[in-house]
Amino acid sequence: MSIGAVLASLRDDFPEVTISKIRFLEAEGLVEPHRTPSGYRKFSPADVERLAYVLRMQRDHYLPLRVIREHLDAIERGESPPALPSAGDTRPGPLEEADRELVAVGEVPSGVRLGRAELLAAAEAGEPELAEWEYYGLVAPGPDGGYDGEALQVARLVAELGRFGLEPRHLRAMKAAADREIALVEQVVAPLRRHRNPQTRAHAEATARELATLSVRLHAAMVQAGLRTRG
Repeated sequence: MSIGAVLASLRDDFPEVTISKIRFLEAEGLVEPHRTPSGYRKFSPADVERLAYVLRMQRDHYLPLRVIREHLDAIERGESPPALPSAGDTRPGPLEEADRELVAVGEVPSGVRLGRAELLAAAEAGEPELAEWEYYGLVAPGPDGGYDGEALQVARLVAELGRFGLEPRHLRAMKAAADREIALVEQVVAPLRRHRNPQTRAHAEATARELATLSVRLHAAMVQAGLRTRG
């Protein structure tokens, strides 16, 4: 099956699924479709079944991808997958929410550009809020005046935090922490980016994404641990 046919077959049960998400799950190693000599993806029925399992575990049990991968590995070995969380444990904590946000970022098509009005509509915010976000450096337009998928994700999260009474000025510490993490990642990958070998430079980008993911998850784990000790 082509990726378009897979999307059509999954849409009835998972209306939120997109081609971008299927590609993201492939990039994460959760499904490995066959590639034709010309590079087109061809999915087998088993591939579609794996995708449905991943989507179901995310939707119904809030499982992060690393846990879903453990389930799939166990099934491939002919073993029973780990027990699913009970109904009382299905509410995601900070670490699970971080995984869900990372998945959401990965679903945003690369190269997407939003105008100011489109960003406001998608984030369910008004012009005064966006102006304040920009003043504090939380959201910034690109050189063309448009906003990319990451800016949209930040805007949505800032708006959500605002519903709990957290104003942009309260989020300056998060912005400063993110800037320090960016500098740390750049310190690691800068030598790779300067390399003449194109494969090494490509490896630098993959390394930067992996470090960013680990950084987000570490932050979420620390918050979760801190909240538990104070509970």
